[in-house]
Amino acid sequence: MALPVRRTVAALFRPTCSSLKNLEAVLDVRHPGPLYLPVRTKKRFFIPPAVGTKVDNQDNQEDPEAMARAAGIVFRQEYMERPINISSSAGVFDPYIPPEGDARLSSLSKEGLKQRTEQIRQTAASQLAIRKIKEHDPEFTTKGFAEKAQEIFIEAHNALTHFNKEQLHSLVTERCYPEMTRGNRYKTIRWRFVESLEPPKVVHARCPDMVSKGNLYGQVTVRMHSKQTLAVYDRFGRLMLGSEDQPKDVLEYLVLERHLVNPYGRWRLHGKIVPSWAPAKDPIIKTVMIPGPDLKPWEEFDAVGYQVPKPEAVQWNK
Repeated sequence: MALPVRRTVAALFRPTCSSLKNLEAVLDVRHPGPLYLPVRTKKRFFIPPAVGTKVDNQDNQEDPEAMARAAGIVFRQEYMERPINISSSAGVFDPYIPPEGDARLSSLSKEGLKQRTEQIRQTAASQLAIRKIKEHDPEFTTKGFAEKAQEIFIEAHNALTHFNKEQLHSLVTERCYPEMTRGNRYKTIRWRFVESLEPPKVVHARCPDMVSKGNLYGQVTVRMHSKQTLAVYDRFGRLMLGSEDQPKDVLEYLVLERHLVNPYGRWRLHGKIVPSWAPAKDPIIKTVMIPGPDLKPWEEFDAVGYQVPKPEAVQWNK
């Protein structure tokens, strides 16, 4: 049965098998052998080099994209994309510059006169911005907003101490969130608002637009002078900064923002302005590991009689 089938296949492909001189002899039953049929495959214009092989300098000079395009391979175009969030702006537009000494210099002096002139200029621009804000938020008032800003500030810091991410996102903007949570993963924060030394006051307002002309954002700066306590502990429970029992007077300039065009927008904490004349912060006490003695497996460490070795003096090479 196999012999007639092989003879039939050989008869069909005899015109293409010109290289085989005697096909009848190859297909003989007494000398069975494999049948080779030429099959045409797809021509490959581009063959990638094998792993570990060296490529000539001439191949390096050719454009790989042109070679892939000739082979029918389409490379995906790479775009340098940067995410844009329209619910909040990326910074503080025309930030408020607190006067040195909190505007307590006399207007009769030269420095005090400069402070007064700058304050009048900023107040005129703030009044125009407040008018635009009231067009989109009719219930906005400078006195009521200052108290509301203080409540937002307290709620945001309470959510930060309890690590409530959902509540914190609703109280701070996408720009302020990483600034508040950066570096607090393995730390314990204890914060408490004691009292307000002075009533909060709106000192600055701006209403800029972004991307398009009608896309308005309202930014209001509030001056808040209060008494707070702050204590930061590391992951080992050691105090790094501040104290829970000793309150401190804190003068802050908070920036709150709202997307005015969005009817569901709300005022959120956007940033904080730190004046150049502000005192330096307290240093952070970090945990340092003290190396112990090299003990044998059968020895025990005696912490009472152990003395910490002093660091060796550094000798500089002459």
